[in-house]
Amino acid sequence: MPIVQMYATAFCPYCVRARRLLKRKGIEFDEIRVDQDQEQMRTMIQRSQRTTVPQIFIGERHIGGYDDMVELDQDGKLDPLLSEQ
Repeated sequence: MPIVQMYATAFCPYCVRARRLLKRKGIEFDEIRVDQDQEQMRTMIQRSQRTTVPQIFIGERHIGGYDDMVELDQDGKLDPLLSEQ
């Protein structure tokens, strides 16, 4: 299973929803808090080319934010990404 990383802040409603979706699927993920570390914010922006949270990566693949992840899930494309070796 690939490593899932989510750049997030504590109280962002989309971050809360993203956490909930990943937990509901039983997926462990590394949460990187950009509200506590400005260097991580710069890294997130460099990796994703976006300034909003959450920004979610599955392995090295940037899947986008919460809405992007939900769309992948609804299209049946999220689970295969999460189970890749």
